[in-house]
Amino acid sequence: MPNSTSKHVVLLSLPVLRERDLEHLPTLRALSEQGETARLTPSFPCVTCSVQATMTTGLPPREHGIVANGLYDRESGRYTMWTLPNTVIERPQLWETLSQNPYSVKSAAWFPLQCKQTKAEYACTPAPIHNPDGSESLWCYTHPTELYGELRDRLGHFPLKNYWGPMTSSAASDWIVDSAVIAMEKWRPEFFYAYIPHLDYEPQRFGPNSEQAVRALGELDAMLTRLIEGTRSALGEDPTWIVAGEYAMTDVSAVVYPNRILRDANLLSIEENDGLENLNPGESKAWAMADHQLAHVFIRENDPASVERVAALFRGVPGVDEVLTGEERARYAIDHPRCGDVVLISDPDAWFAYYFWNDDAKAPAYARTVDIHRKPGYDPVELFWDREAGGVPLNADLIRGSHGAPARDASQKTLLMTNRPDVLDGRTEASDTDVHEIVMGCFQNLVRR
Repeated sequence: MPNSTSKHVVLLSLPVLRERDLEHLPTLRALSEQGETARLTPSFPCVTCSVQATMTTGLPPREHGIVANGLYDRESGRYTMWTLPNTVIERPQLWETLSQNPYSVKSAAWFPLQCKQTKAEYACTPAPIHNPDGSESLWCYTHPTELYGELRDRLGHFPLKNYWGPMTSSAASDWIVDSAVIAMEKWRPEFFYAYIPHLDYEPQRFGPNSEQAVRALGELDAMLTRLIEGTRSALGEDPTWIVAGEYAMTDVSAVVYPNRILRDANLLSIEENDGLENLNPGESKAWAMADHQLAHVFIRENDPASVERVAALFRGVPGVDEVLTGEERARYAIDHPRCGDVVLISDPDAWFAYYFWNDDAKAPAYARTVDIHRKPGYDPVELFWDREAGGVPLNADLIRGSHGAPARDASQKTLLMTNRPDVLDGRTEASDTDVHEIVMGCFQNLVRR
C-alpha cells in the first residue's frame, strides 16, 4: 500500500489517456487499484498548452490566458506557436503557490509546454538553439542552467527528432523518464510534475483505437515501470502518484480549411515571392490560427458588423460544429483578450488545417518541412514523410485522430487516478480545473499533521 504520510507528490500529465486504456497498462492499473479513479473532463480548448495551464492553475483560459497552443499579437501582426515563455501564463501555477508559506515546497517542472522562465526550482524542457544558417543545435532549457550538461553527459542529447515529426518514437519519452529519475535522485523535490507525450503520436497517424495506438500503450507501461521503480529508489518511499489524462483523441475523417474560406472571401493578405505564397496576418482583414479542432479567427477591423460577416462565412460549413462570437465565447470560459474575434469548433470527427494556398505548387517552403514555429497553426501532417517528394506531404486527409473540441461525449473524456484512497475525496467525476485543488490538498494535509 502507498504510504499515506508520504511527503512527496508526483503529478503525471499524459495526453490521450482514457480509462479503457488501463487494460493495456498493467503498471498503471496496479497503482489505481491501490487508490481511486475518476473520469476527467478536460476544459475547452482540449489542447496541450491550454490544458496544462488549466491543471496547474486550477483556472480556465479566461483567467490564465492560454487560449490555444499559440498566441497572436495584434499590434505586431505576429503569431507565436509553442515557444512562448512561462510568463504568458497569467495566474500562479502549482509550484509558485507551493513555494510559499506554510508549504515551502520545492518543485520540479519536467517538460511542460511554456516552461522557460518558470518559477519551479528545477525544470527541463526542449530548447534547441537556432543557428544563423538555419540549422539547429540540440539543447534543453534547464534550471539550474548547468543541469542539461549533466543530463547530456549521462543520457546523450535529448532526441528532438523523436519528440516531434515523422521520426517520433519512444526515445524522447524514454529520455524524459530517465532524466526525471536523475532529478529525483539529485534533489528529491517534494512536488514533481512530468509531462510524458508518448501516447500523442500514433492516434493522430492511425486513429485512437488502432493497433499502433495500443502498441504505444505497452511502450508507455514499460516507461512507467521504470519511472515508478526509479522514483521509489530515489525517494526511499512510495510518493503519492496523481495521473491525469490531458485530453482524448477522436477518430476523424474530415478536414476543414478556414484560411481558404477566408481567402475566397478576399480577406487574406497573401504575398508571393519566387512563385511561393506566404500569409501576412498583420495585413489580412481576417485570418485563422488553426489548432486541432478549434480555430481562432482574428479580424483587423473587429467591429460587430465585420465580426458577424466573417462568422457567417463558417455557419453551415460541413465539419464546423460551432461558430462563437462576442459573449458566446464565455460559454467555454475562453473570453480573454487573446481570443479570436470568431472561435470555430469542429465536429468531433473533423479538424482544422492551417493551409491557405489553393495550389500546392505555390505552397510556402516551410509547408513541406517540420517547422512548428513558422506555420500559422498546428500541422499534424508533420508526423508523415513523403519519400518521393522528400518532405512533409501536403495531404491533410492523412490524419486519423484529433482533439480540442469540447469534451461532451464519454469518448472525449480522460482518466484521473491516484495510488491513495483518500486523495480524490470520493470523486468519480472531475474536471481538469480540479487537479490543482487535489494536489494542494495533499500538501495541506501534510501541513495539518
